[in-house]
Amino acid sequence: MANSSGKLSKHARSESMWGYIMVAPTIIGLLVLNLYPFFDTIKLSFSKTKPFGLWELQGIKNYVDMFQSAEFWRANWNTIYFCILTVPIGIFLALGVAVMLNSKIKGRAGFRAIFFLPMVVAPAAVAMVWKWMFNTEYGIINTVLGHHINWVTDPNIIMITCAIVAIWSAIGYDAVLLLSGLQNISKSYYEAASLDGATKWQQFRHITLPMVSPTLFVVLIMRLMASLKVYDLIYMIVEESNPALTSAQSLMYLFYRESFVTGNRGFGSAVVVWTVALIGLVTVVQFWGQKKWVNYEV
Repeated sequence: MANSSGKLSKHARSESMWGYIMVAPTIIGLLVLNLYPFFDTIKLSFSKTKPFGLWELQGIKNYVDMFQSAEFWRANWNTIYFCILTVPIGIFLALGVAVMLNSKIKGRAGFRAIFFLPMVVAPAAVAMVWKWMFNTEYGIINTVLGHHINWVTDPNIIMITCAIVAIWSAIGYDAVLLLSGLQNISKSYYEAASLDGATKWQQFRHITLPMVSPTLFVVLIMRLMASLKVYDLIYMIVEESNPALTSAQSLMYLFYRESFVTGNRGFGSAVVVWTVALIGLVTVVQFWGQKKWVNYEV
């Protein structure tokens, strides 16, 4: 509290000091691990990198080369295609699972743990297991289907293969988030709707969807951002020698190859800046569009 002269008391200054001390690790971590690397990446995107960490400014050449690169535009399409394959289907299935887990069924706690399990398994383990299941010769999926489908090496279906793994990996986490939104909906709404003769579908459409839309919006943002930044899944499923690599290479995979394989870190940094700008644009569009379908009224 301030005294009559407007100065903070000794006790208030002490509390403020301890407050700054407590948040200092987070602030320092944000500056060192997030902000500094981001601005350093922007600097490198306008530079030509040399051995031993040396660099020299060269203007917008990296961006000119990037926009003239057919490989870059193919990576853009692959990333967008991956979003189209994973986001709508993944959210739809996650919402269905959340509704099921929110209903009165036996063993709900066990089902929640099973659906959430992929989120606590190492991504490398998940990719290796699915890669074995998709194997053309002895994979369990081809064995069940009775066909020899080249799930991992066919350029026409490689993104579908990656999308299946991505949806399976994320559906449990998204379902848990949506379940928390469903559990905040008062049962009185459904009771009143039942008395008015509303069917289960009408209750879902006019009560569940509007009331869970804020949580659905958060899940949509998270899933789109994750899909636009996809890298590790593709890296672990598609090898460098895979003929389907061109059809599976995302923007972040292109960044990895340019920065750490070919050593062209300036070009790779330009790809990162472009990806961040793309994510920012998509996020702005989402926040603009949420006014038309997200209901924050209780």
